Amino acid sequence: MNDLYPIKFKPILKDKIWGGRKLETILNKKISPLPNAGESWEISGVEGDVSVVSNGFLKGNSLNDILEIYMGDLVGDKVYERFGNEFPLLIKFIDANDVLSIQVHPDDELAMKRHNSKGKTEMWYIIQADEGSSLISGFSRTVTKDEYLKYLEEKRLEDILMHHKVKPGDVFFIPAGRVHAIGKGILLAEIQQTSDITYRIYDFDRKDANGNTRELHTELALDAIDFEYHDDTKTEYNYELNKTSNLVKCDYFTTNILEFDAVIEKDFYHLDSFLIYMCIEGEFRVCYGDGDCIKVSKGETILVPAAVRTVRLEPVTKSRILEVHL
Repeated sequence: MNDLYPIKFKPILKDKIWGGRKLETILNKKISPLPNAGESWEISGVEGDVSVVSNGFLKGNSLNDILEIYMGDLVGDKVYERFGNEFPLLIKFIDANDVLSIQVHPDDELAMKRHNSKGKTEMWYIIQADEGSSLISGFSRTVTKDEYLKYLEEKRLEDILMHHKVKPGDVFFIPAGRVHAIGKGILLAEIQQTSDITYRIYDFDRKDANGNTRELHTELALDAIDFEYHDDTKTEYNYELNKTSNLVKCDYFTTNILEFDAVIEKDFYHLDSFLIYMCIEGEFRVCYGDGDCIKVSKGETILVPAAVRTVRLEPVTKSRILEVHL
């Protein structure tokens, strides 16, 4: 079945207590009537939130439907063997108009045991950040479980966590087990395993419109947390114009960055995986087959099926994109 083509999906917008307006003002999403759009799920196979195709002859079909039909032609034979009819990644844009809760995600083993689910390893690419914005990733020193609980109880947890001032282009890899929180004023792209399991550790005693605090998962989080200090919580990388550069490579995904103002030919015949392009800046066309092209603008995401072995990326304006595959 080689009638597949690069696929766009209808964004799934999420109202969040900490969300804002940047998905609309910077990434051109239509977020009305949501008061606080915190997340745009660009590609999702999560139960209850499955993406629906928005272009081409598959329009109106869900990601799960087309995965069942096209199998390895959509995701790659090796990927299909490993994950079956479950799409392995969840792709999001996140607008933190206020600080998110301090949280942690379980790894595959713990998530499977407790929730019959995959764990959650993820990464962040900072698209925009207000002046002085920062985020939390990991501990500032190795701590014991008892020490951690004491700081948590005294509401001083932030004192032992690693705070990073951020700017556009910064990259953070967040393996399962790493305590983290997105800070106020940050717009980012998030690439993660298909899992929606989050253990909320501390939520700054916030109350919702009804005066209720959000549920915390103190006990569940204990077994999931990596209490060690790591000096690589921020990812260092270099990139050149018109060349693909790697940002993150792990068991669950590979993410590259490409900034280009000239035509780029891509041949991923040997990759045996789908490709995802997230447009962070500019506008470009993905051309395939006999010269058909699909335009992708800032804030849009497109899935290139594994059966589409070669594409041409043609810049309409100078563009910056994230390229994701397994």
